[in-house]
Formats: sequence, C-alpha cells, structure tokens
Amino acid sequence: MAVRWLCSLFGKPFDGGKRMDNGSQHPSMLRLQEIQQEVARLGQQVCTFSGLQSDREYRRLERELSRLQMEVDQVETEGKAELQQARKRAAQELEGLLRYLEENATHPSRLAIEELSQEAQRLVEQGVVEPQRAGAAEIGDELVDAIQELVLRLTQVKTGGRVPLRKARYRALTRVCAVQDVIEGRARQQTLPLPLSEGTHAAVQRINQVMVQVSGARSQLVALLMGLSGRDSCAHLSRVLTELLVELDALDVSGNASVRNYRKRVVEEINGLLKHLDLEGEGDDTCRYDLAQNDSIRQIEAVRGRVAQLQGEVLRQGGAGEFSFKPKAELQSLLTHLDQVDTARNPCIREARRRAVLELQAVITFLDLREALERRQPGPEEHPSHRAVWQVLASLSDLQAQVLGFDGKRADKSYMVLEELLTKQLLALDAVDPQGDQMTKAARKQAVKLAQNILSYLDMKTDEWEY
Repeated sequence: MAVRWLCSLFGKPFDGGKRMDNGSQHPSMLRLQEIQQEVARLGQQVCTFSGLQSDREYRRLERELSRLQMEVDQVETEGKAELQQARKRAAQELEGLLRYLEENATHPSRLAIEELSQEAQRLVEQGVVEPQRAGAAEIGDELVDAIQELVLRLTQVKTGGRVPLRKARYRALTRVCAVQDVIEGRARQQTLPLPLSEGTHAAVQRINQVMVQVSGARSQLVALLMGLSGRDSCAHLSRVLTELLVELDALDVSGNASVRNYRKRVVEEINGLLKHLDLEGEGDDTCRYDLAQNDSIRQIEAVRGRVAQLQGEVLRQGGAGEFSFKPKAELQSLLTHLDQVDTARNPCIREARRRAVLELQAVITFLDLREALERRQPGPEEHPSHRAVWQVLASLSDLQAQVLGFDGKRADKSYMVLEELLTKQLLALDAVDPQGDQMTKAARKQAVKLAQNILSYLDMKTDEWEY
C-alpha cells in the first residue's frame, strides 16, 4: 500500500529487489532494500501530513527523511551500474518526499487555512472566552454571523485535490463548525424560558446547578476546540459532563412532567456538547476529508451526471418540443433525490448539493419558459408593454440555452459576451413602462428575477469552486 502511495506521487517506485549476476544479493542492494522499506513507511505519513513547518511532526518527518538521504549516499556501489541506478532511484524518492512535504506545508492554501483558523481563534477569544472571564454569558448575533462567514470562506479554499490540503481544510472546518454549533446552541439557550423555580420540586435545585455548570462547559468546549485552553483537555471535560449525566439520571423526578421535561432538556444540552469532544482523531478517515470518496458526494455527482445528459438532450431537441423522453418528470425525481442526500452537517457537502440543485433547477426553468413561449397566443388587445416583456423573455430563453451549454472561464470572450447580453436584457426590462397594467408589472418582475438568476448561474458555473 505504501509503495502505491509513492508510485502515485513520484512515478515508478524504487525496486530494490534486483539480483546481481552471480545469483546472490549484494550487501549494498540489501541495504537499499531496507532503506526502501523505511521510505515507504515514511512516504505514507508524508502523504497524509496536513500541518505546517512549525509543527513537531513536520520536523520529525524532515529529520527522518534527511537521515535516510545520508544513508543512501553512504551506500557503496563499487562502480556497478545496477547498484548506481538503485541508489539513484532511492535518492530521487527521498528528494521527492521532502519536496512534497515542504510544498504542502507552505502551500498558499495551507497558509490561508491557518490564517482563517487563527481568525476563528481571535473571534472566540474576544466573543466567548474574555466575556466569560468577566462574568458575561450572552452571545451576540454578530459573533454567530462572523463564524458563519468564516465557515463559508473555509469551504472556498482551493485544495487542487491534494490530500494534505483537503485534510487540513476538513480539520479546520470540523472545529469551526463545532464551535458554530455550540455558539448557536448557547444563543438559542438565551431565548428559552427561565429555569423552573426551586420550590417546584426537590430535584429542581440540583438541575439548576447542573445547568449553570453546562453553561460554563459550553465556553470551555469552545476554547478547547479553538486551542485556547492550555490547562484543560477534551477527555477531562468529557468525564465531567458524563458524571453530570449520571447524576441527572439518578434524580427522582417521577410524578412531575414539567420537571421531567426540564431534566430531559438539560440532558440533551449535555449530549450536544459531548458529541463535539471526540475530535482528536477526526479526519483520519479519508472518506471524511477527501470528499471525492464520500458517499453523499458520490450520490450528488451521479445526479449531476444524469442532469448533464438530460440537459444535452434538451438542448439538442430545442426545448419544450416533442421529446422521446420525459425530461421534466425525471428532473423532478432527481430533485427529490438530492433533497434526501445526507450532508452530515458538512458545509462542503451542503454547498455541493446546493449547486447541484441550482443546476437541475436551471434546466427545469429553461423547459418551463420554452413551454410557455410555445403555448403563448397573444391577442390583438394585448398591452404593448406586456408584449415587450414577452419579447425579452424570448431573448432570455435563447441566452439561457447558451448559458446552460457554456463550459468556459470568466476570462473567456464568450463569457463576457453572455454577461453583456444578459445585462442588456435587464436594461430592456427596466425600460418597459407598465402604464398601470398589473399583468405587465407581474410579468416584468418575473422576467427580471429570471434574468438575474441566469446571471447568477453563469457566475456560479465559472467560480472554480471545489468540494
């Protein structure tokens, strides 16, 4: 397995198993074989390392690889071509691994991920940790919005398919999304009714005390997730919360439904925190950080592939005419299938599904408009302004067909032409005077929305997003 990692990265792997002419293996070849085994072991670690140059693991890998380089240089070849070639291949593998390690640790995207992680730390420090120390517990909407914006910016970091970059982005997203979930939960908690009066039941006093501890645990958890708590650990907080669950379970609340529901709510709060405390190994499974292997992404991509086929058939047959198949019915069923895809609260999967939905809806909208244009039978009394709106809609239909079939970049001339033509249609609609005709007003409003949606779709197709 490790050899396949190296082969995929650096070409043909080192073959230390060749024998000398006399049928026995040369001691130098045996030594190169031993080194190659170490290279294969370290290669797998290098290929999944997602940290920075300042990390201890980076320094260890660099040190181990440099040591092996020196050992390869010391292997005596005695001028034999076969040994020289074997040593050269081993040296190239090591050089490639060192280069790959450094490239990923210093890659602009990796630095961008780190910068966003540090920005998240500062937000949490100023918005949660410092207010908690000062005795303030309220979470403002500004912090919730700022964390959401950070999540979106992280999803937009390009990885180019590199495993270490995908892994780093996933780890950062996992933690920031966990913080987002905790903060939003605490913000919701602020809007809930006050705890029950202690005179309601003998158990209420202890439940209220637990609630206070849970509130403190929220801030502690956020600090842990963002690396702002040097003394505490996830394991310690997990033990504390688990003990609180055991204590709550032992309370006798029988015979009082309101107290039982109150306890249930507190238990749910604790369980919501516990689910975020097992993040140390999060992301080691490639199906998590390399979303190309994720089942939900595969479902989304399968739908996108089928939509592309249907779209091609629709464009070839010219819209809403007589089809040899039922595109709209199948497109609607695909839309239902997308709605059922599990995103597992992963913002990248959510975004991938959203884009697939927009692609699908664009084809359905195109079919609906073509069908409406073919059914249209304007009468002699039709309002001139209403007729003008329909003329723009006919132009938008033709432009939408071009946008659906567009497969280029924003720098392309064809993109700029399409953008300009769509903008001109918006200006044409703006120039239409409804003259008080309500039907024209409604039609113009729909046409403007359609033109804006087509422009947004064209923009989405060319923004080079990746999951």
